[in-house]
Amino acid sequence: MLGTGIRGGRIGRMPGLPLSISIISLNEEANLRRCLASVLDLASEIVILDSGSKDRTAEIAAEFDAKFIHQDWLGYTAQKNRCLELCTQPWILNLDCDEEVSPELAASIRAFFERGEAEKHAGASMARRTWFLGRWIYHGDWYPDRKTRVFRRDGSRWEADGGGQVHERLVVNGSTTSLSGDLLHYSFQNIRHYLVKHIEYSGVFLSTQQVKKKRWSLLHTIFRPVWRFTRAYFLRRGFLDGFPGLWIAVATAFFAFDRYARLYESEVEAGQTNSGT
Repeated sequence: MLGTGIRGGRIGRMPGLPLSISIISLNEEANLRRCLASVLDLASEIVILDSGSKDRTAEIAAEFDAKFIHQDWLGYTAQKNRCLELCTQPWILNLDCDEEVSPELAASIRAFFERGEAEKHAGASMARRTWFLGRWIYHGDWYPDRKTRVFRRDGSRWEADGGGQVHERLVVNGSTTSLSGDLLHYSFQNIRHYLVKHIEYSGVFLSTQQVKKKRWSLLHTIFRPVWRFTRAYFLRRGFLDGFPGLWIAVATAFFAFDRYARLYESEVEAGQTNSGT
């Protein structure tokens, strides 16, 4: 197990699992300390690829003896792949700054290596649990939200998910298994933050559909929101999460409607431009 201590005003580190923590960052002083503290006793190195933070992100990284490297923004997929290239250990634990490894998940990761499962598999997934409106969300579309985040560095790459610029998926060369324990996610500070992020995601959806030359569909615009609400609130029991579960289901449905409405709007604007009006 990794040991810790104070060294020169920093949190000292000794070799741990054959594991690199891979993180990309930008102005993450509000989240980074919580994230790094959760893995301090887990891995042999922490590699943070930063795209130009102006706050205390670098200072906090130094406290944890992390490798902190600047890289101008390349896009989510390319930035994460660049971070992988800078890691030296044979295994990777990829984290976002707003995530935290729970004690149960940390124990499960250690057991993955101690029991020899790393000899059999190329990766491992875990459930991700999100904090929203003052409570943990255990149902609906947000949970278990399984993610493969522990994987062999060789043969693994991030790829754009469906051509998008924000959401990316990990491609692992080999079998994966499941770990117990949750990855804790503090993705949205409040409703306003959620709405701001939706504007970004909606724009990415629009550009992705345009690249794929997808046309607006009235059926999708009507039925996808209905399906998303039904699935999140009833089939996946979002109602058990109280009002936050209802809000998430309603928001998910509306934002599905909004994305297709933006595609309709773009086609109307393109038609007006082409007609010279």
